[in-house]
Amino acid sequence: MNAFLPPSTNIHYHGSRYSAWFLAFYGIGWIVPGMIHSFLPDGGAGVIAGLDLSHNPTMIFGMFAWAGATQIAHGITTLIVALRYRSLVPLFLLVSLMERLLLTWSGWIKHVPVSGHHPPEHYASLISLPVILLFLWHSVRQPHQTQPEIPE
Repeated sequence: MNAFLPPSTNIHYHGSRYSAWFLAFYGIGWIVPGMIHSFLPDGGAGVIAGLDLSHNPTMIFGMFAWAGATQIAHGITTLIVALRYRSLVPLFLLVSLMERLLLTWSGWIKHVPVSGHHPPEHYASLISLPVILLFLWHSVRQPHQTQPEIPE
């Protein structure tokens, strides 16, 4: 099993444990929608996202299933990092921040829905940006070490 899961690096992590726990929560937050996209009959395209499925529904379902598969893989990897390889927490939070920035830009600026209806993921991206940034900052911030007093 060591070929797939080398020894833990948690002792080398000096950031906030809350950042690691947030990353674990974030990983689960990837797995759940991934399962919805992979296993719901319409992948959530109509029921959740409110998309018009009258044109080429097979392609839409396939794209949602593809996205779901990558979300599940991404979520499991993120969860493993949060629980076993905490020295990578800052990197994964940085990647998550970049991803959310791109998703926000795409959903709210570049590819604004013609109908004006935004799926839940667009709102989640907006909300998660400052939260990820906060936990990223805590993951790289060095704990304050008090200086011993020098007697006069």
